[in-house]
Amino acid sequence: MNSKQIRQKYLEFFEKKGHKIIPSSSLIPENDPTTLFTGSWMQPMVPYLLWEKHPLWTRICDSQKSFRSWDIDDIGDNRHTTFFEMLGNWSLWDYFKEEQIPWMFEFLTKELKLNPENIYVSVYRWNEKLGISKDTGAADLWKEQFKSVWIDAKDVDFAERDWMQGGRIFYYNEKENWWSRAWIPESMPVWEPGGPDSEMFWDFGADLKLHENSKWKNEPCNPSCDCGRFLEIGNNVFMQFKRTESWFEELKNKNIDFGWWLERLAVAVSNNPDVFMWDLFDWIRWKIEELSWKKYGEDEKETKAFRVIMDHLRAATFLIWDWALPSNKDQGYFTRRLIRRAIRFARDLWINWWLSAEVAKEVIKEYKEHYKNLEEKREMIISEIEAEEKQFLKTLENWLKEFDKLVKWFEIAFERTWKKVDIIAWPKAFRLYDTYGFPIEITEELAEEKGLKVDKDWFKKAFEKHKNLSRKWAEQKFKWWLADESEATTALHTATHLLLAGLKKYLWNEVTQAGANITAQRLRFDFTYPEKVSKEILDQVEAYVNEALEKGCTVTIKEMQKDEARKDESITWAFWEKYPDMIKVYTIEADDGTIYSREICGWPHVETTKVMWKFKIKKEEASSRGVRRIKAVLITD
Repeated sequence: MNSKQIRQKYLEFFEKKGHKIIPSSSLIPENDPTTLFTGSWMQPMVPYLLWEKHPLWTRICDSQKSFRSWDIDDIGDNRHTTFFEMLGNWSLWDYFKEEQIPWMFEFLTKELKLNPENIYVSVYRWNEKLGISKDTGAADLWKEQFKSVWIDAKDVDFAERDWMQGGRIFYYNEKENWWSRAWIPESMPVWEPGGPDSEMFWDFGADLKLHENSKWKNEPCNPSCDCGRFLEIGNNVFMQFKRTESWFEELKNKNIDFGWWLERLAVAVSNNPDVFMWDLFDWIRWKIEELSWKKYGEDEKETKAFRVIMDHLRAATFLIWDWALPSNKDQGYFTRRLIRRAIRFARDLWINWWLSAEVAKEVIKEYKEHYKNLEEKREMIISEIEAEEKQFLKTLENWLKEFDKLVKWFEIAFERTWKKVDIIAWPKAFRLYDTYGFPIEITEELAEEKGLKVDKDWFKKAFEKHKNLSRKWAEQKFKWWLADESEATTALHTATHLLLAGLKKYLWNEVTQAGANITAQRLRFDFTYPEKVSKEILDQVEAYVNEALEKGCTVTIKEMQKDEARKDESITWAFWEKYPDMIKVYTIEADDGTIYSREICGWPHVETTKVMWKFKIKKEEASSRGVRRIKAVLITD
């Protein structure tokens, strides 16, 4: 069974259970400043988990493309990827764990025909401080499922022990078995939804050869161990709590929020722990073998290079498709970093010429059947990747000049003192990494050629400090968001619709939205345009928005079929492919019949622009190649 069959089988399975299939959302979250990327199947669903009725149904499922940036530097093992597909199903105020757990067991053992002897699960332990009890209900449901196939599933409390103890169901604390976008309950901002979860693991077996080189090979093992024996393949989230000012309270309407990793399901079906031997990587892997004259899996260092290139260029292809174009900030920074890191690892395969575009073509070829719009943007994707590779190779020349200056400094120091200094201090090495984007490995390689070494221990400390600062920045960013129906946030979101309509009217009708980031204090709106927008145009756009506000326009909602809406040229849309078959069209119309905006959307709006203040554009700037950014606010005078 290949990955396409697994994906299709999953969607059909839940369609038979009364679920509507919806398309994947963009990798760039819409109107959510808590995070740069859609890193889970939950993010696009937050409004529907809390307050918004989904336009389709209370039962939905999809294959959601996802990207997680925090593991970029760790990619290279056989299981982690930055980009992945998450097969998800949701119950929105409908069924709960009593239905979900039996369905999961049915899908694994009957649809995929996996051996239940290799399946292990975990459930939530408890938190007395938060008043959240032990999830014995989920454990009992799992016991019933295993009993149906003649397996006596023992449950084990893993608070103080770290070995199997003959268990099949394991109680873990928040670190392992709680899900919200803040990871643990105490870090959740007000109104953020979350809840205990129940994860499923595939056991590759205690005698797996992978353990021979593992640093955990002599350690006690359990499903949460990182040794390689167990692989988490899916997670049932029982979304039943929300954080409030006073602490936690149960949601009036409980939800199921579930996700499988398609890549990991595939390796469980094949019982091969290497996700890069999965069929959707085949053409990508073969292309790299063709370019390098190397064979995947024959050399440890080269195998890591293969994996980094495959992962990074697959991820970059999808990020560019969703308008995260290479740049020095926000989402584009990670796209740039992925491409450059892939090129750096190509050196380990002796590929010193054009690589990225050739691999991206294979990615598009492999995924275009499922993601129809990927082929439509093929030219743009290839063009952006080629331009970034060309720019990086040019930067490489500048970096080499900087490195030559550094080497020259050592030569001069030796001539003056006759003392041999052969250690490159970490500040100089880190500057080459931080300023020019070159991994420490390249610096080490070239240093070795010149008889020099890098103070790697100090570099690691500097790198960890750099990562910790980035994490703190991300945590602070998380605290901004008001995941509620506050009027300030809703009003600024409504203003983005008027802003886009004004840009299409006065700048260029082909302008499309490339991203949005809204807090209660300001909006940030990205749109496609190749050059700086003049102040004259910005003034006209600003006046257009304010005219709509002054007239006190009414905001109405109409549900309609997506195909019907697409035929109506008066309706604006962005990221067309992410919307379900039934969509909502928001119209902002004055009493005199003037329509200022008609746009497809899935987020809350004000009912009338009378509640909105004066609109003010504060700044217009470049976001990335071919994308501009406007920052604006609502002010009282």
